[in-house]
Amino acid sequence: MGEIRLKNKWLPYILVAPMLILICVFKIYPIIDSVIVSFRPAGEWSFAGYINLFKDSTFWNSFWVTMKINLVMIPVQVIIAFIMALIVNVNIKGIKLFRTLFYLPFCISLTISTLIWETMLNLNSGVVNSILGVFGIEAQGFLIDTKWAWLAVILIASWRGCAYWMMFFLAGLKNIDTAIYESAKIDGAGFLKTLFGITIPLIKNTTFFVLIANTTANFLLFAPIQMATEGGPQGSTNVLMYEAYKSAFRYSNQPRAAAITTILLVIIMSITIVQNQVINKKER
Repeated sequence: MGEIRLKNKWLPYILVAPMLILICVFKIYPIIDSVIVSFRPAGEWSFAGYINLFKDSTFWNSFWVTMKINLVMIPVQVIIAFIMALIVNVNIKGIKLFRTLFYLPFCISLTISTLIWETMLNLNSGVVNSILGVFGIEAQGFLIDTKWAWLAVILIASWRGCAYWMMFFLAGLKNIDTAIYESAKIDGAGFLKTLFGITIPLIKNTTFFVLIANTTANFLLFAPIQMATEGGPQGSTNVLMYEAYKSAFRYSNQPRAAAITTILLVIIMSITIVQNQVINKKER
């Protein structure tokens, strides 16, 4: 019996050990190595890499572009995903088909979805400009115009992202006891009163999770920018993640890339901590 208990005691650790090893090798180690490289640009410990980076106008442009895109994209994705979840949560005939259609964009890889939207938004042959032409609207350079490019990136990322986050909201809505809605209906509560008085408060934990996870994912957005705009036009979509990529693989400046990724990590951690503090304060 003692031997069986000993085996059972160590079994959970044995089962999670392979995943922990993979996380350490492919997640934790690269982060630590990146931080070390950023502080040793010339083989010696120094802040020179960060000092030069903070004097670089290209870095600051990437910083503000990253903030601008995410300040719009994060709330847009969260709100649309929540609305989509509300729509597919109703019990009517054929609703499973709509759930499938709404979730379908996430089943397409980000690379393929970027190629699809890049083709649709093309200035000369894109279907979007063809539709605008029917209404007499001049063709727009969605991917080559500074006023449209950053919004196009948000559209490409949100088309797939909203479908993903919708499933989390739908799971949260399914956990709400229907008896609560029935009681509210008997009391004469309308849609808006039910929504703001019952639904939103009861899925606050789901909302907080989606908000934090969505923030982390979007600050690391890369594929649509690398494939569709390459940081342009005129740096209007040159986010920090793409600037780090260019530093490492185009200019072979590994210390600069490491410094940018370290700063990006600090930004994400800071935002996450602030979000957690706000969440905990509201719960208290």
